[in-house]
Amino acid sequence: MRILRKIWLFLANLPMERKLIVVFVFLISLPITYVSYLSSRSMFNSVLANATESAGQMTTNASDTIDRYVADLKRYTTLPLYNTDVQYYLTQSYTDWDKNTGMAMFLSYLKHTKGEILAVYMVDQYGSIFYDTAPGVNETAPAERLAGWRSLSEAGGAAPIIQGRHTIRVNSTAHKEVFSVLRTINSVSTLKNIGILVFDIDIGLFKGIVEPVNAVTQGNTLIVDDKGDLMYSGETAKNTPPEELALNRQLLLDQVKLDHGHFQIMLGGEPHLAVYTVSRQTGWTTMVTIPLSRILSPVKKNRNALIFTTLIIIAFALVVATFISHALTKPLKSMVRLMKQVQHGNLEVWLHPKYNDEIGILGSHFNRMIIRVKDLLQEVSLTEKRKQKADMRALQNQINPHFIYNTLESIRMLAESNDDPRVAKLTYLLGLQMRYSIVRSEEPVTIRQELDHVRNYFHLLQIRFPDKFKLEINVPENFLHLPVIKLVFQPIVENAVFHGLDQKVGLGTLRITAWEEEGKVVFSIEDDGVGMDQETLRSLNNSLDNGATGEKFGIGLRNVNERIRLHYGSPCGLLVDSEPGQGTRVSLRINTAAGDADEEQ
Repeated sequence: MRILRKIWLFLANLPMERKLIVVFVFLISLPITYVSYLSSRSMFNSVLANATESAGQMTTNASDTIDRYVADLKRYTTLPLYNTDVQYYLTQSYTDWDKNTGMAMFLSYLKHTKGEILAVYMVDQYGSIFYDTAPGVNETAPAERLAGWRSLSEAGGAAPIIQGRHTIRVNSTAHKEVFSVLRTINSVSTLKNIGILVFDIDIGLFKGIVEPVNAVTQGNTLIVDDKGDLMYSGETAKNTPPEELALNRQLLLDQVKLDHGHFQIMLGGEPHLAVYTVSRQTGWTTMVTIPLSRILSPVKKNRNALIFTTLIIIAFALVVATFISHALTKPLKSMVRLMKQVQHGNLEVWLHPKYNDEIGILGSHFNRMIIRVKDLLQEVSLTEKRKQKADMRALQNQINPHFIYNTLESIRMLAESNDDPRVAKLTYLLGLQMRYSIVRSEEPVTIRQELDHVRNYFHLLQIRFPDKFKLEINVPENFLHLPVIKLVFQPIVENAVFHGLDQKVGLGTLRITAWEEEGKVVFSIEDDGVGMDQETLRSLNNSLDNGATGEKFGIGLRNVNERIRLHYGSPCGLLVDSEPGQGTRVSLRINTAAGDADEEQ
């Protein structure tokens, strides 16, 4: 905040010419910069949204293609159920030429249903393994895998099972990455387990699915199975260390919460956009990660062009603003020079405006001001004489309250002479009220004097309304000597009587108490009258806080509150609390330190 104030003071103290230059440049550069920002931001959001939508469609299509492929393989695993020869061969305990030939023909047919099938295996009821492989696949070692197949088939029951990515040996020196689809073969007649059918699928089939996605999105596509293990990764991940690749894959999978979606993530210190689709059939996640730098490269080029254009416009505006501000401030500089002469007492100056614009009008008014100053100097003596006469009239007007007080004293003496003590006492008390109000109204009094004034006022009320009001004062003795401005309690008491107690049926009680709180003395003027609702209470307190001049709540409380704040400071003043039917309490807070200081003076 202090820095902003220093900047503001620096700008405010600049010459008018420089201020105009700053304003012109600011008014031109700010809209252009803002529009450039909005344009760049809009293009950023548009490009990002289009890239996200396109990547989402591509991942969904790739996932659907994989789902259809796996669904076909699952359907092929049901073919042994419809082939009676295969059903017979699987239950035949011995292996002859017919069984070898029949099984070989059937497996060859299955292998040729999909070009990516590297090998197909069938295990009969007695553990004999028959298989057919693609060209180049010579040593698959199915006997080593038989135990694993049995375990998987038992876990899956009659449903097909997908075994995630794993490595098989195709000859003595080479290996292949595959995933497998296997199924338990049940007898159609007895429904008993009579064998196992296994497909080994070359993992390279995903390359043809993933490459179009990578080509369009310029990203890297991952396929992860339902256990979180990697099925396939695009070409761009080949140079990434395996540890970093596994960590990145886990970070990505941690963000997958829905069937499909997208998010932004930091990978390798660079922000990426990740778009994914989770297959409902296989549970596999197809995800493409695209570096934001590739997506936003067109936006950066456009942003640089906007920045360059903005700088050119600001530079041009600076040149134009310099010429315009000089032309506008030249007459003002002449006026300032003449004003300095006037400041030193030379009133024989005259400005000659050239144009009828605002500056020319200002120059004409400057000339009129000089004429008016000369006239005012001649009227100073007359004004002083008028002020003296006004002071005399104000002193004479003070005679009127004294005249009223003296008249009341005469009425009291006349009532006593006529043996009417009630009227005499009433007149006497009224005289005390008048005298207290007019004698040394500008000087402070003590709390004791203020409370005595309240008692006299209450005696007046008791004479006028017998058995209607009761006053209880419980103020500690050590507070009675404190100084206070005059007439702070009586307006509050009067307000409580006529707005709270007067409308109550039966005897009404008014209590005045006091205590010390946080270095301040708090007086409570509380009545058990009719009270007020919360809306009226809120409006009254707002009127006291804001110093409103409305007539809704009268002027008594507001006058007391304003005088207290002027004398003791803004933390002091009045606070009203009330409940309908329960009464009203007015808290008056004064600063004892301020009061003591005034007393010493």
